[in-house]
Amino acid sequence: MSKRSTTWQKATALVPLALLSGAWTASLAVSSATAGGDAPTTLPDGSSVPAEAIKAPASVSSPGEIAPGVPAGTAAQVVSSASTNGIPAAALAAYQRASQVITSADAGCNLDWTLLAAIGRVESDHGRYGGNVLSSEGVSTPGIYGIPLDGTNGTAKITDTDAGQFDEDAIYDRAVGPMQFIPSTWSVVGVDGDGDGKRNPQDIDDAALGSAVYLCSGSEDLATEEGVDSAVFRYNHSEAYVDLVKQIAAAYSAGDYTSVPTSSYAPVYFGPAYDDSIFDLGTTGHHSKPNKGNHPNNGPKPSGTGSETPTAAPAPKPTDSNPTKDPVKSLTDAITAIPETINNTVDDLTVATEYCMAQFSQAQLNLLGGLQACTEAYLDGGVNAINNLLNSLGLGLLIGLLPPLP
Repeated sequence: MSKRSTTWQKATALVPLALLSGAWTASLAVSSATAGGDAPTTLPDGSSVPAEAIKAPASVSSPGEIAPGVPAGTAAQVVSSASTNGIPAAALAAYQRASQVITSADAGCNLDWTLLAAIGRVESDHGRYGGNVLSSEGVSTPGIYGIPLDGTNGTAKITDTDAGQFDEDAIYDRAVGPMQFIPSTWSVVGVDGDGDGKRNPQDIDDAALGSAVYLCSGSEDLATEEGVDSAVFRYNHSEAYVDLVKQIAAAYSAGDYTSVPTSSYAPVYFGPAYDDSIFDLGTTGHHSKPNKGNHPNNGPKPSGTGSETPTAAPAPKPTDSNPTKDPVKSLTDAITAIPETINNTVDDLTVATEYCMAQFSQAQLNLLGGLQACTEAYLDGGVNAINNLLNSLGLGLLIGLLPPLP
């Protein structure tokens, strides 16, 4: 007998699935009707695990990057900071529940939650990419939307397949949600993972179980290295992606992770360029591109799943002592209210973020009130403002006065 269970065994294993989570109701029936006498693997919401391996990728990497949550050159840092980065409680629960559910449906798949968590980390930092945060219901808010897959700048060309239902773009498809599903693939694996009556790729419960369905389609045994390599490569056709996911999964398996509150923001903000469509604080959907003349990321843009590899931070600008200068309150304000300052805002935010991350450990940032408090102080008054913040908190002697960013 093969290591993988037959489709009939998969279906009969689903009988106790409702016991795994109180979110599922008795109305979610298990179907055993099939053609040819072989029952499909049916999940609690009535959807089925495909018997054949899904070859179309779930997500695609942008040229020059591994995934949205992993800017170029930061793969080693992502692995080494696995524990300090933290996994939001709702995401951790979603990964573990998805592993339980898929194991009950197909024990031969042997999908461990750590592999799902590793994919969630590289795709979106567990649903927190681009200023997003998981809501109490586990939904990425305001939402993660990739750039249009329009065939330019090295992207695949995928015209709209979902009428904008999931990606808010009726012209081209965009990868969506914390697991960065292409809508056409989500239409195959999308599942209601929390019993709320919706199949929402922005919901970490739905997205995690959808990823489990994708990885367990076909016949790979994910208890083997060969099975993991094959399934993860199907998910994203990149060897670098496979290698990084495996390293992060190994770190999580060794216990190198922490659970943080669901509403926690990512400790490092990877900000997209203006002509990406993962915008901070709620601007989503299809947008025309601005004039590229002075854009700080001018030139060929990484494309695909919707992230931008942050460019090297320029030297900080001298503090402006002009009392009439208004501080930049947020990137959204700059985009919606002062479009002509967008380029400078992105530039300044990058400098501030780079400075704070270079000068402080995560523990020190927590003492300061978090990365956002540090960057806001820098944007307001440069290094002097941060030193004033340290002194006001009684931390000047503890951390020491800070040098300017090299």
